[in-house]
This record gives sequence, C-alpha cells and structure tokens, in this order.
Amino acid sequence: MLSSRILYEDNHLIIVNKLNNELVQGDISGDVPLLEKVREYIKNTYHKQGNVFCGLVHRLDRPVSGAVIFAKTSKALTRMNQLVKERKIDKTYIAIVENRLENAEGVLRNHIRKNEKLNKSFISDIPKEDYKIAELTYKIIGQSKRYTIVEVQLMTGRHHQIRAQLSHAGAPIKGDLKYGARRSNKDGSISLHAAKLKFEHPVSHQMVEVEAPVLSEEFRMIMGNE
Repeated sequence: MLSSRILYEDNHLIIVNKLNNELVQGDISGDVPLLEKVREYIKNTYHKQGNVFCGLVHRLDRPVSGAVIFAKTSKALTRMNQLVKERKIDKTYIAIVENRLENAEGVLRNHIRKNEKLNKSFISDIPKEDYKIAELTYKIIGQSKRYTIVEVQLMTGRHHQIRAQLSHAGAPIKGDLKYGARRSNKDGSISLHAAKLKFEHPVSHQMVEVEAPVLSEEFRMIMGNE
C-alpha cells in the first residue's frame, strides 16, 4: 500500500518512498506512475471530488529508489520549484558501487552532457561546448567483500549525474549496465537510493528533514554485510 511508504505529509506536501523500477511520471510503457498513485491516494483519503491537484517537484530515474516530493497545492509547487532552481534542497543518496574510489571521501567535479537519443549522459574532465558543470561530494561508509557503499550529496542536479560521475571515477553503480556495471541486478534495478532530503518548508518555513529506508532486500543485505 502507498500509505506505508509515505515519509511526510501535510496540507501542502507529500513525500513518498519510491520503489525501484517504479515510474515517477507516465511514459510510453503505460505503467501506472507514482504521480498517479499519489493523486489517487489524496482523492480517496480525503474524499476529493473531480480532478485532484498533485504536482511533481522532482524525479528519480525508474531503476532508482528513494524519497520523491509531490506538492498538494499549486502554491507549494511554485515555491518548491524555486527551491529546486536555487539548489536549496539537500539531497543525500546511498550507492553500492563496484570497485573502490581512490579516496575515502572527496569531490567529483566534471563537465556533463545529456545525449537525448541514447538517454545517457557523457562526462568530460575539461570544458566543452554544451557541457555543464556537474559536482557532488562522496564518502565511503561501508565495504563488503565485492562492493563499496558510498554516501553521495548532490551539489548540482544533472541528468544521470551520480551514475555517470561514479562510473567515470572507476566505480560504476551495481546493476547499472548503461554506465559500465559488470552485470545487471536480478530485478532490473540499480543500487542507488535517495536516502535523505532536507529543505525549508515552502509555507511554514520550518526545516523538513526526511529519511527514506531502503526497501530492496538485496540492497539491505549488502549494506548489512559491509
């Protein structure tokens, strides 16, 4: 049930723990996206009539799990969009990667470009035309026999940024064949989870801090064997 995955809710916002392989927004697959599930939840829970407003604040790639913010009012959506634009939403991810990064913690700063046809981003260490700055910080928080567990904080929000930058650094995310992983995960996911969100509430101006537990059994098992 969706209600068991709600991490935060008030009159203006609802934050949900997305499953891996769950669509956030509709596409040609025709699968029911999380956006519609949230809209239906609001309609049924609060006995709303007619069209129910539900605005998507940000997205996660389909194979990625974790916290996603939705706005229940147009005012909240407008203000949250501004926070996104101003990079005032702190996002922390957990990734399980192949290989080990050179340093226990550090900053990855590259130039990145999205290829629309391939739905893939490419990294350059030097400035190039149509490439944008991509920056993140990382810290190794665990180690299993075969994998490294990394905590990542995004400083910029580029297409496939974490996936592309970690791969470029020699540590592709487990299961991410598109960016150089050795093999896929059994369920088709990649081992990347949006674990924490922190931001100022757009209406009350109180700080909102949310932690999303990892729901994938395989992901949890590797984290437990670090």
